[in-house]
Amino acid sequence: MSPFLLTRTLPEDATGAALRADVLEGLTGTPKTLPPKWFYDAHGSELFERITELPEYYPTRAEREILLARAPEIAAVAGARTLVELGSGSSDKTRHLLDAMPGLRAYVPVDVSESALRQAGEALVAERPGLLVHALIADFTHELVLPGLPGPRLVAFLGGTIGNLLPDGRAAFLASVRALLSPGDALLLGTDLVKDPAVLVAAYDDAAGVTARFDKNVLSVLNRELGADFDPDAFDHVARWDSEREWIEMRLRARAAQTVKIPALDLAVDFAAGEELRTEVSAKFRENGVRAELAAAGLELRRWWTDREKRFALSLSVAG
Repeated sequence: MSPFLLTRTLPEDATGAALRADVLEGLTGTPKTLPPKWFYDAHGSELFERITELPEYYPTRAEREILLARAPEIAAVAGARTLVELGSGSSDKTRHLLDAMPGLRAYVPVDVSESALRQAGEALVAERPGLLVHALIADFTHELVLPGLPGPRLVAFLGGTIGNLLPDGRAAFLASVRALLSPGDALLLGTDLVKDPAVLVAAYDDAAGVTARFDKNVLSVLNRELGADFDPDAFDHVARWDSEREWIEMRLRARAAQTVKIPALDLAVDFAAGEELRTEVSAKFRENGVRAELAAAGLELRRWWTDREKRFALSLSVAG
């Protein structure tokens, strides 16, 4: 068997169809919204990598600190022979786990990007000749079928990405993960924690303006993919803390009244002066809340690790 396998479970046109559906629904709704997954074309991914290096953006550093300090403990508790990573991207942080798991036999990265999976997977098998990498081109927010690989399995969902899902979406996602787990399997979940609102807002509205460019990049994606005529300079980036829901919202605020045409959807979208388009929700969590959401999905929280400043957490849960 080849040490690198790539399986597509998404139809070739699935990404384009999903983009059209999301834009039609989001820009005809009130208020107007777009899912954050459309930030990440090649340029958006480059901008996000720059964001992770900014002094204001702590989550990546905090999660890496936990992984470096706790990976051996995570590996020992999980006892996994297969590691499944949802939304794997470049698999960069995953290497800390792989290094701590000598008994690991297989790694299953799951992502919508074939190029990211291929690049990361081929690099990993070159570095680790004894490791089978079976990549899945799939959308982890939909029903997922994992390849038949040896258990126990550790399913990892890192980066705080679960915070991009609204509460109903989080409940559905966690229930779908629970359905994947067999006895002895576990979920490793990354969650950004509630903290000083000033720290949170700065992380999503940096002084150098990189996050603003990242936010506006979604308009460039719509222009390229759907023939839209958004002018990114006609919108301002806004980051706001919602203390009631305990989440950050990123928005694009129209500087003046304008109409945007989207030919691929035969759609014209009116924006009033000052009207905002919500492009991301990033929920922040408390331990009790994470425990409750896991329990509602049939998962029992067993371990909870944070960085030294208690900014970010990794939790390990098993089927309850």
